[in-house]
Amino acid sequence: MKPSPKLCVALDVPTPEKARALVTETASHAGLYKIGSQLFAAGGPEFVRELVRDGRGIFLDLKFHDIPNTVASAVAAAAELGVRYVDVHASGGGAMIEAAARALAASRSATQLLAITVLTSHRPETLAEIGVLGSIEENVVRLARLAKDSGAHGVVASPHEVALVRRACGPGFLIVTPGIRPQGAPRGDQARAATPSGAIRAGSDVLVVGRPIIEAPDPKGAAEAILREIQAA
Repeated sequence: MKPSPKLCVALDVPTPEKARALVTETASHAGLYKIGSQLFAAGGPEFVRELVRDGRGIFLDLKFHDIPNTVASAVAAAAELGVRYVDVHASGGGAMIEAAARALAASRSATQLLAITVLTSHRPETLAEIGVLGSIEENVVRLARLAKDSGAHGVVASPHEVALVRRACGPGFLIVTPGIRPQGAPRGDQARAATPSGAIRAGSDVLVVGRPIIEAPDPKGAAEAILREIQAA
């Protein structure tokens, strides 16, 4: 079984040592690895470079959200690391996304820009709490359209909104999906989760899987089972 670009293992672990072990165990199945805030704070840019040098596709998931010039500079720095994907919060607005897209274009790198829509931990009451009107679905679609119109290559959206985003943004727009839980797995803090096959059938391009692999007694076996489900969808 070859590594699949559709399976991205979230390296949500506290140290580079633990991340290296997880990569070793899953490298025959996963074509991508996500580095988020925790691991980036522990390992820094050099650990990202290490994995890139080893031929690993990296999704640098730092969710930039700041003034356009600051985000553009951050995205350009991420591109210099050689990562496959970097993300920003779509709620930062069109000018911010456009600045990030221009920075990537100027870098002449292969790094692609993703925009976060609504976090998978959010529920309707979360949006109400922060003063955002409308349903989760309405906000995801609105932000996805904004991201596409502003030059992003794709979005990060929960499995529950993948089909809506696909209809709104078309077949060439990348959809990366966290909140993946195999049948019977605990959801944890993921309010809007789905199975691997369900997300693929809905139109997702890349599935980001963390705890179902990280916390499994056999991470390699867990990754293989998820990849088989992806391939059978």
